[in-house]
Amino acid sequence: MINVGKLLQIKGHKIWSANPDDSIFDAMQLMDEKGIGALPVLLDGRLIGILSERDCARKVILDDLPAAETKVKALMTRQVYYTFPEQDVEACLSIMSKRHIRHLPVVENEKVLGVIAMGDVVKEIILEQREKIDHLEHYISWEESY
Repeated sequence: MINVGKLLQIKGHKIWSANPDDSIFDAMQLMDEKGIGALPVLLDGRLIGILSERDCARKVILDDLPAAETKVKALMTRQVYYTFPEQDVEACLSIMSKRHIRHLPVVENEKVLGVIAMGDVVKEIILEQREKIDHLEHYISWEESY
């Protein structure tokens, strides 16, 4: 099973993040521009929260908050579940499913190395399962030819 570090090598290590004093509008604009669904919130390079599109949509709309004036720190999730490069992707899928989250920052020595999304994890698991199936089909056809 592939680990998170390898997945980040495939996906890339580009990190887009928010500052706790950024506006929700600016954070949402960045997520829209980059086609991502969440931003780690960093203060002096340290992970202090995470902000998702879902957080913004629900809280801004339902509480009728002004996106341009509301700060990221007001809506961010402070209890951040994260993973590390050595963790296998199946364990990440389990965490994401159990905690009902879609994004996991990847952290090593208190430094954010990237963010993986549930879609990244599921895609990798499907690819690995497909490879196993292809291998078994090849093996079965090889056995039948003897």
